[in-house]
Amino acid sequence: MGSSHVCAWLADDDNHQKRDVMRKYIDIDLGRQSSESRVLNGRQIAECGRFLIAKMLLDADVATVDPLAPDNPLIFSVGPFAGTNFSNANRLGVGCKSPLTGGIKEANSGGTFGFAMGQLQIAGMTLHGASDDWVVIRITKDGAISFDDASPYMGLGNFDCAAKLHAAYGDKTSLALCGPVGEYMGLMAGVAFSDTDNRPSRLAARGGVGAVMGAKKVKALVIDKDRMPPVNDRKKVMGAIKEYGKKLDESAPVKTFRTTGTAMMADITNLVGAMPTRNFTAGTQTPADQGPFKMGGDFIRELNSSRGGQTEHACMPGCLIKCSNVYVNKDGREIVSPMEYETICLLGTNCGLEHPDDVAEMNEIANDLGVDTIELGATIAVLMDAGKGEFGDIAFMKKVTSEMKAGSELGQFYASGTARVGESLQVHRVPVIKKQAISAYDPRLIEVTAISMMLTAQGADHTVGNSALFKCDDKSINELVAESLRVQINSAVADSLGLCVFGRSVTDENLKLIADAINDAFDASITPDAIRDIGLETLRLEAAFNKEVGFDQDDDELPSFFHEEALPPTNKKARLNSREVNAAMQALMNA
Repeated sequence: MGSSHVCAWLADDDNHQKRDVMRKYIDIDLGRQSSESRVLNGRQIAECGRFLIAKMLLDADVATVDPLAPDNPLIFSVGPFAGTNFSNANRLGVGCKSPLTGGIKEANSGGTFGFAMGQLQIAGMTLHGASDDWVVIRITKDGAISFDDASPYMGLGNFDCAAKLHAAYGDKTSLALCGPVGEYMGLMAGVAFSDTDNRPSRLAARGGVGAVMGAKKVKALVIDKDRMPPVNDRKKVMGAIKEYGKKLDESAPVKTFRTTGTAMMADITNLVGAMPTRNFTAGTQTPADQGPFKMGGDFIRELNSSRGGQTEHACMPGCLIKCSNVYVNKDGREIVSPMEYETICLLGTNCGLEHPDDVAEMNEIANDLGVDTIELGATIAVLMDAGKGEFGDIAFMKKVTSEMKAGSELGQFYASGTARVGESLQVHRVPVIKKQAISAYDPRLIEVTAISMMLTAQGADHTVGNSALFKCDDKSINELVAESLRVQINSAVADSLGLCVFGRSVTDENLKLIADAINDAFDASITPDAIRDIGLETLRLEAAFNKEVGFDQDDDELPSFFHEEALPPTNKKARLNSREVNAAMQALMNA
């Protein structure tokens, strides 16, 4: 094995005294193959995730560095409940300067890696510099960090790579992988994490964070799982976990997520005419009077259930929402886990696919490559719009991904993402903001989410502030912007505390419960108002970073075709423009 750095800071639970609970932050120097840890306690443990990533990137003064240079840090940060069975509270933020957008990026993921970090009492870690040779970073439960030779794993797809790593390091570990596209720094590469069944299928997908991992020559991080980490008042924390879980069980939105998953949104957007179809040229694939809509949550649930697939699946330990799934083919063989709304639309309907089996097959290929399915689907649809392939031609889609897997010159071109491919081929209809593909909500109808995607420093990312069910057509621009700010703050809170936004029907209304649980765990002296302030300050920090990069409100515009082309069947055009929505947002932020 490679060189080793041992930190003797993982003590047994019984040795921790009340009000002496701490976590560690690890800085890893890849060039020197060394690491240092520092202690976090109290409120420091609560100010984490997306908030911490934004603060650290701004403080590091990396706004003007080349995002693929060694000076761009790659940050992993978890929430205060990581390592526990607090439902939907084991998410992980991965942050850096994005090589795709050129701005700030925090890509969020479920899975078990954040859970394992929490169990080893690691609140976060930063990869600094770059390794001379490709490495696997191994972190054990006794605090040892080693830098092992990655050559046996190079060039492998994520599934073969994960199997080989588990054979070498054991099954009671969690993985973070740089896939084959990340190895050559393809800009749509994400970082793949183990799910609860050790599939490397949970991705921090957006913004090219996997390309940054590739630039650092880190093929994988392998971390031990252990046991629930210490907290100050275990009885009270466990009580909060139980109460939060009870509220989730009583929540109607959570019940829908549990039965139908995120695919339910496809039924809604297809019905209202806001679903990306054939490169955003239509909003509906199957009209209500023309038979069953096969790409919707209801059809997929019944089909998958009839074949013996799992319609409920937790992507991270302890999650009670269970919105994930395990999709199987007609013979009952697993194709992919999970298959979710954004993928169904961007890699499915937007490319002209009409059956979930085809989407599942492409989804699994994307997972094996370790790429963002939103960016991949948008890129392929632009290629189709350019005449390089026909909409609905899955064979063409597989040719694209085969070139990407091989890392050919053409494959690397495809892996550069929607904006660069569209610009090179001189395609008019290129659905991006800040060079990142727009998510599966057409801005001509779903306007609150559109505003969030326009104004966020993150690029066109719905997760920063999605309000897909908000009735928009009778609202003023000011009202739409106010709703966008509300959900952006709430989403930033969730991302900063390691919470999945799908629990927001409970989280948003129970910040006192969350604050009390944090205080019982870490004596953080945090209030519900302070939690809201973390969300708002996160938005300000991210905006400040992008301002240092050189972004301005012109970068917030929707692509012109959304204004020029009416969307069937509603025939609506976009009414949102950057100057107006920015003015309304600034008025609210300054109020």
